[in-house]
Amino acid sequence: MPFNRRLFIQKLSKIGALGTLALPTWSTALAGINKTNDKIAFIAGPYLQNLMPNEVTIVWITNNNSLSWVEYGAGTYLSLKAYTARNGLIQANNRINKVTIKNLKPGSEYKYRINSKEILHFQASKVEYGQPLQSIIYSFKTPAVDEEAFKMVILNDIHDRPQTIPQLLYKHGYTGNNPDFDFVVLNGDCFDHVDSEEQVIDHLLKPCTEVFSKEVPFIFVQGNHEVRGSFARQLPDYFTYPTDKYYYSFTRGPVHFVILDSGEDKTDDNWEYNGLAAFDEYREVQQKWLEKEIESEVFKKAAFRVVLIHISPYHSGDWHGTLHCRQLFGPLFNKGKIDLMLSGHTHRYATHDADATHNYPIVIGGGPLEGKRTLIKLHATKKELNLKMIRDDGEEVGKYTIKKKFV
Repeated sequence: MPFNRRLFIQKLSKIGALGTLALPTWSTALAGINKTNDKIAFIAGPYLQNLMPNEVTIVWITNNNSLSWVEYGAGTYLSLKAYTARNGLIQANNRINKVTIKNLKPGSEYKYRINSKEILHFQASKVEYGQPLQSIIYSFKTPAVDEEAFKMVILNDIHDRPQTIPQLLYKHGYTGNNPDFDFVVLNGDCFDHVDSEEQVIDHLLKPCTEVFSKEVPFIFVQGNHEVRGSFARQLPDYFTYPTDKYYYSFTRGPVHFVILDSGEDKTDDNWEYNGLAAFDEYREVQQKWLEKEIESEVFKKAAFRVVLIHISPYHSGDWHGTLHCRQLFGPLFNKGKIDLMLSGHTHRYATHDADATHNYPIVIGGGPLEGKRTLIKLHATKKELNLKMIRDDGEEVGKYTIKKKFV
């Protein structure tokens, strides 16, 4: 699709990104957060997480504690209701709302809207509510179990530059009405370090929501910069994963994905971590998990096996984290005969063919400065993977076609 400058400007203007491309902050728009004299408001979301053939999780954040739920349906009417319950209690009196809708039909379109009702006072047997708040209606489509093809895009190393998300997506094919992708991967280092909820919302959730994630899900892969900062330990609260861990696997159509957390790039005793790092042990736990993963039936039977990891074990320098990933994961990737690895971290876009050390190609996306940023597009079918890496000026800087291996 040719680049439509007028449409691009219109889209950026819509999310407050015109000119300097600085997104408006919720903290300035909604001063006095968590004060009950403020009316209930949505300050982030909704955004889709963990979209599978039979379920999806919808996440949003309110300014005040609330009771929240989702109304949804497969037809014209939103006749169904979903909420989150734990140990017999409907979750309430919280601001980060996660509602998982289950028992969906694969390959089906659904409409939904989010609802929140502020909790003004919460005592043992007396709860006082404020006025309810309701969003407009959005939609999503569950993937088919036997999906024959899908498209995804990958961004990495944004480093607190939220304008990168709309710039790359709008400039390279996304119109906002009929997306040319089924999901987005944010492959690490969206932040320099994580210090507050405001930063998480303004620099990641808000640009994703305003551009695509109300109706198209994203996957957040943790990078080494995400583990830095006073708010890093709260970051997982804003995302949903199949196992509530940063490392896991899932199958989408012909591709089985393995997501790993490469951790920090320096030794655990480095002065920068102030005695608060234990990434060697964390990577060793992932190694044990990966040993079982590559022997699983779903892994072996997949037409393609793709790894998402922020720091590639190869071609990423000789820092401790890289070498430790190489030692622990490298032999297992070779043994499992993965088809492709997608990484970031180096800020230098590059493609690396299979060689004597790794028997699969590695694609490393660039960033974060203008002229070095990349958008990776992957189109998967049952017969082949087609990958293109496009620089932010539109130049194609990497390409692979990987055919299915018939054994």
